Amino acid sequence: MDRRAFIGTLAGGLLAAPLAAEAQSGYKPEFKMSVVVNEETAWGRAAIRFADAVRHRTAGRIQVKNYFNGQLFADRQTTEFRLLQQGEADFAVGSTINWSPQVKELNLFAMPFMFPNYGALDAVQVGDPGSRLLKLVEHKGVVPIAWGENGFRELNSTRSVRRPEDLQGLKARVVGVPICIEVFRALGANPVSMNWGEALTAFHQGTVDGHENPLALIIPYRLWEIQRHVTLWHYAIDPLILAVSGKTWMSLSVEDRNIVRKVGEEVMTVQKREAREGLERDMTLPTTLQQLYGMEVVQLSPADRQAFRQKTRIVYNKWASEIGVELVHRAERIVEDSGR
Repeated sequence: MDRRAFIGTLAGGLLAAPLAAEAQSGYKPEFKMSVVVNEETAWGRAAIRFADAVRHRTAGRIQVKNYFNGQLFADRQTTEFRLLQQGEADFAVGSTINWSPQVKELNLFAMPFMFPNYGALDAVQVGDPGSRLLKLVEHKGVVPIAWGENGFRELNSTRSVRRPEDLQGLKARVVGVPICIEVFRALGANPVSMNWGEALTAFHQGTVDGHENPLALIIPYRLWEIQRHVTLWHYAIDPLILAVSGKTWMSLSVEDRNIVRKVGEEVMTVQKREAREGLERDMTLPTTLQQLYGMEVVQLSPADRQAFRQKTRIVYNKWASEIGVELVHRAERIVEDSGR
């Protein structure tokens, strides 16, 4: 079944659910959903599907309004988790990197060059480390519903990068979390911490040379116009979590909690597939960037990637202690086993 057919089947299943008889009294008229990116991404489309399906399945009791492009946190994306804790945002499809300042263990996914492929990531998420991370999120007052995905964070810049020394002096935008900044410093780059909205302005002004982000953002934000080089290095992976504020969760009936969880799981299953589209076996997205948009795409070999990993090992060891050595070692074993 192709993607369109699969999505159509999902939508049909969601809309076929029976409507509840009456709206739940006492619910507020709007439930706010925070989304960092725009609606043209797999991430944004998932938020739209979630809002539509929840509204239908609850007979309008839960009206979710999506706030795209970081509107709720005034472009300070690493504060999004706090909005959920405080109940100022009811829902979010959030990046684990953006939430790591409040849940340090989520830095596991930003450990430099730890995850070689999607299979390794999936194995960690369904295993004990993934379960523990979701419990830690819940203990912080935010109820996780389902995993999603932003993707492997690759390098998009104004110069070709094939070796660690090619990064020397490169002014690169990185998300504002310490581990990412330290990785780029270890590689000799000049990392600049800024939020996504500020970064887009800096790219167009030519004051920043590049950034680390999933490839899926290049086309919607027209980054191919200004940064012509991409290096596929899988330096970090960026899972998403669809979650609800604990305060909002407790305000919902048991019936509506079950609906929210079921819809969320179904929607994020599709989101994850879309996020990986063209980036697994056929690699059609990198080919499109080359052939249609005229970009140079460098695919690192395992040996090339190892050179970057060795250069950032000091950062890796430091953050293993910060995150928790036992948790990191457990994830390492799963990653290793997944490659056998």
